[in-house]
This record gives sequence, structure tokens and C-alpha cells, in this order.
Amino acid sequence: MALPGGAPKLIALDVDGTLVATGFEVSARVSAAVAAAVAAGAHVVVTTGRTMLTTRPVLKELGLTEGHALCSNGAVHIDVARGEPVAVQSFDPAPAIEALRALFPDMIFAAERVGEGTWATGHGPGEFSIGEFLLVDHQMLSSAPTPRLNGWWPGGSVEEMLRQLASLEVPDASWVHGEFGPWVTVSRRGVSKGWALERLRRTLGIDADATLAIGDGFNDHEMLRWAAHSVAMAGSPDSVLALADEVTGDVAEDGVATVLERWFAA
Repeated sequence: MALPGGAPKLIALDVDGTLVATGFEVSARVSAAVAAAVAAGAHVVVTTGRTMLTTRPVLKELGLTEGHALCSNGAVHIDVARGEPVAVQSFDPAPAIEALRALFPDMIFAAERVGEGTWATGHGPGEFSIGEFLLVDHQMLSSAPTPRLNGWWPGGSVEEMLRQLASLEVPDASWVHGEFGPWVTVSRRGVSKGWALERLRRTLGIDADATLAIGDGFNDHEMLRWAAHSVAMAGSPDSVLALADEVTGDVAEDGVATVLERWFAA
């Protein structure tokens, strides 16, 4: 496999299921491969559905001290050196909350408060271990813009959730469902990892042919379509595998390092 211009100059890396298994740290081999790419002058951009607060520890593990990271599925662009947002694509969550409650009356919602934590209407699976976690009612949750709204349907199935989501219409919002359980994530319409990466590519002046993306989830669809060369992790959903130019090993096999080591010697 080769890119027309040689080694990639803009490298987008998903986090959970790609750089790390959820709850684990980045391996030494992957960290070394990322460091080698940075040393060679490539822009390595962590591109994740995580919030800014939960992305910072991954950047530290990777040894990334400058550059860019894209969080909340591209809705929050952060300056790595400062650890602060330089652009936030927020939207009014009220119409989405109203529409989703009509479909799923018992859905639990959580809205990101950038740099602060999470407002939520209840407790769902997973822990919000970084930042403030505040329980609020639906009116309060709907009162402030957010870059990312999560919905969890307790007791529901992914199949039934997707069937009902086919009728969801919120003019100013886009949504993507999760791989593990009845989750839905809503953002401003048109905002995605691929959208944010294209904006960054143009800002950095990097040729489209010099882009690489590695991911494993439904929220990586647009990112994989965007890249000149796209790589899916082994075990990814079929729709992700279908978009990829190649498949690498899973997290336990250091699949990210396997790809990067073709161009960048650690």
C-alpha cells in the first residue's frame, strides 16, 4: 500500500477500539509509532467521540504536546499545547430531546459541557469520571447549547431503536448510533469527524492525497470516506469494513502501529 505522495502527512486516529481498548492505556508500541510519525513531520490528530476532558489523558499517553485534536465526533477542536478548545460546533438540543422523548419516553440524556463535565437526566452505563456530573431535568438540559447530546434507551434493543430512529426528523441535527447497546449521539447537522478533518486539512495546507485515517466505529464512517487511505481495525462492524481500503489487526495486536511502521521507523 502506498499513498501518491509517499508517507501520510495528516493522520487521523480514533481512540476507543483503535488506539486503546476501553479502560486500558495506549501500548508502548503504538506510542512509539505515533512519536515516530510526529518526529517525521506528520500531523497526528486524535479524532474521537470522547469529550475534551476524557481525550486529554490519551494525548498525554501518546506524548502529544502540540498540534490538534478533534473531540466529540469533530464538534470540538482543541489546541493540544494549551489543552483548550479553539472551535466548538454547538447546537440547540431542545428539538432533539423533544423528538427523541416522543420515540423513547424513558430515554436518559447526557449533554456535554465543554471543559466542565456533563449534565444528565439520569445514570446510564459508563462513568463520567472526569469533570462535573450534574443531574438535571429535561427543561434544564434543553436550556443550553451543547456540541454533543447522548441518549441511552434503558431496556431497549439496538434493532428496535434503529427502526424507530428511521422516523426521527430534527432539522438542525445529525445523529449516529453506537456499536454497543441502544445509544444515539446527536450533534449539529453536518458535523462529523470527516467534516472537521477536511476543515483542518485545508487550514494546514495538506494535499488530500496525503491523508490517512484509522478507525473502528459507526462514528468513523465519514472519517474513513474522507481519507485518501482508510484503515479499519479487525472486528469492526461490517459497514466500517466496507469503507476501508484495508483492515489491520485489532487493539491487542497493535494494529495502528502495524500501519504507521510502514512509513515511520520507531
